[in-house]
Amino acid sequence: MSDNILVVLVNSSHPGNIGSAARAMKTMGLSQLCLVAPDQFPHEYATSRAAGADDLLDNARVVDTLDEAIADCALVVGTSARGRKIPWPLLNPRECAERVLPESRRHKVALVFGREERGLTNDELARCHYHVHIPSMPDYSSLNLGAAVQVLSYELRMAQLAAQDALSVPNEWDAEYATAAELEGYYGHLEEVLRQIGFIDPANPGQVMTRLRRLYSRQRLDKIEVNILRGVLSETQRSLRQPPTPPTEE
Repeated sequence: MSDNILVVLVNSSHPGNIGSAARAMKTMGLSQLCLVAPDQFPHEYATSRAAGADDLLDNARVVDTLDEAIADCALVVGTSARGRKIPWPLLNPRECAERVLPESRRHKVALVFGREERGLTNDELARCHYHVHIPSMPDYSSLNLGAAVQVLSYELRMAQLAAQDALSVPNEWDAEYATAAELEGYYGHLEEVLRQIGFIDPANPGQVMTRLRRLYSRQRLDKIEVNILRGVLSETQRSLRQPPTPPTEE
């Protein structure tokens, strides 16, 4: 499996779940694990539950924020067990694997799993291009963290076996997709300008930025497009700083 597929666990509360996730990953050929501010790590429970996947724990990257974890990823998929006020592009695990696997041959991809009790926050989900939902039974929908990682890892493994070595690669594009860090830079710049021109009221911003994030996530901006859009924003700011040109006398 590609080393470009990164499994990100956010604020895991029990070290045993980290070990179970590592075991699930290794059985399906995944090796890149990133932990965002885990409550306890390293820990003996993580090692015992890993059951031989100690190398994944030893090489796991530990960071403070989700932004750090996904900064260099061009595709980010977040797991979500609940609906949102603003709907987001949604995949089931099989569709997720079919999209992630071919893209991982070109750039880094992150699969983001949230906290055991409450999942990912709305702000964290807004950093994802897609959400993936495991269609468990409505009357008993609770999966533990290791099981959720196992489901998505299994689907990736099955997609790999089905494709063998002839994986279908997306149509060639003339520029690489923008990374998560580049997109966050653009979103921050965009919000700054929208506030400056009075389009967003700081006292009542509403859902403007969330909807704009969803719009751009659907379109998958590339690096050149982000640079062009930021250039437009910079030129807008420059124009705002210039005094108006007085009318010429005839």
